[in-house]
Amino acid sequence: MLGTAAIVLVSHAAENPATAAKKITDSDRARSIEAFKQVASVLRHPRCINCHPAGDFPRQGNDGHRHQMNVVRGPDDHGAPAMKCSSCHQAVNQQNGIPGAPHWGLAPKSMAWEGLTDHQLAEQLKDPARNGKRSLEQIFEHNVHDELVGWAWNPGAGRETPPLTRDEFAKALRTWIDTGAISPDAK
Repeated sequence: MLGTAAIVLVSHAAENPATAAKKITDSDRARSIEAFKQVASVLRHPRCINCHPAGDFPRQGNDGHRHQMNVVRGPDDHGAPAMKCSSCHQAVNQQNGIPGAPHWGLAPKSMAWEGLTDHQLAEQLKDPARNGKRSLEQIFEHNVHDELVGWAWNPGAGRETPPLTRDEFAKALRTWIDTGAISPDAK
């Protein structure tokens, strides 16, 4: 019969093959889940979820209302052919209040976070078929260094920033990955 540590190691190997050789302790598991709760608090914030919607349109504002002017996702996730995101959203925030960052657009539907539980969100982040074909290290790099992601912490006047600073978010994401990227239990 397998002990708890062996079961955790076996389940860890399935969740995060890159660090499967590391023995995951109960303490690592608890730290991983706690770190993911912090990560999820940022990913569910309007600055992130507005561009990771489950539907065919972006959301706006701290209340997540539908984007003005009936903006839609479009075939390439960057707006309809006659109304591309870049028509209004430039590489930086505009003085007129329109937010901006390089490569402005929606995340693909496979990366929709709207309505997911913590378990589902963690599983999606770890799944290259649903995360843009990224490894966990690439997920980390994307979240910590990409200018579009960084916009969440520099959103312009009248917009809330996520509940953690970008450095705190990076630390929580690093901890989650380094402790096995354990998904919280499904509920």
